[in-house]
Amino acid sequence: MTAIAHRYEFVYIFDVTNGNPNGDPDAGNLPRLDPETNRGLVTDVALKRKIRNFVTLDKESASGYAIYMQEKAILNQQHQKAWEALGIPPDAKEAYKKLPKDEAKAREITAWMCVNFFDVRTFGAVMTTGVNAGQVRGPVQLGFATSIEPVLPLEISITRMAVTTEKEAEAQSGDNRTMGRKHILPYGLYRAHGFVSAKLAERTGFSDEDLKLLWQALGNMFEHDHSAARGEMAARKLIVFEHESAMGNAPAHKLFETVKVERATDDDRPARSFDDYRVEVDAKALPPGVTVQELL
Repeated sequence: MTAIAHRYEFVYIFDVTNGNPNGDPDAGNLPRLDPETNRGLVTDVALKRKIRNFVTLDKESASGYAIYMQEKAILNQQHQKAWEALGIPPDAKEAYKKLPKDEAKAREITAWMCVNFFDVRTFGAVMTTGVNAGQVRGPVQLGFATSIEPVLPLEISITRMAVTTEKEAEAQSGDNRTMGRKHILPYGLYRAHGFVSAKLAERTGFSDEDLKLLWQALGNMFEHDHSAARGEMAARKLIVFEHESAMGNAPAHKLFETVKVERATDDDRPARSFDDYRVEVDAKALPPGVTVQELL
């Protein structure tokens, strides 16, 4: 497949209702917060995980769409697949620790990983953990998502009516109830920025078909990620800027500044739905050579 020929940036807006969009393990799984502003945070890693999960469901066993970074995956085994598929023997002394001295063969191994794993050619990977398959800088990058306004996490008490063992039941003298906690945000609207480099896509083979799949994932990934902990999460807006050239026609921050997210209702009361906001794109302020499209 031919790599994409244009540079892109995008603004991704999503929300959460009565859920925890991204718990912080260092804070008892509380929703992540910027401590200075109390605005909510969702890491790029969390968003990429959902994209990977969507691709796994959508493509299943389709050739070229395997996922490299998945739960319980043994990465060295993923790397060794490339060596074995290409029939390249490892160095007798170094085993698989170093790429072949022949640069062409070394590039073949890394290229095989790009061709076969969607997330390697999309996000890149450092594949040098014992079995060496090289390093790839991915053309698609995401920043942290930040809530539009400060959020206030709630700690909700919950009860469990069952126990796990007979010993535990005896210790409770017939009262099986145990107490627990869950952390939620009543509502939060988040904004993330993304970047797609056509020049880096040339190195990994990230194609127009891959780009289309990325847009589909961003639009639908929360629909296949529902859980009691996450509450209701939904993709609200995907605003894509396309440059005429591979190198780009304007700085990314100038494009992001054309997207405004503001309160549409009284900001003296807490926002509780997407209807409390309005999203506006100033298309007239776009520099020459850049077009904008709202995919959601």
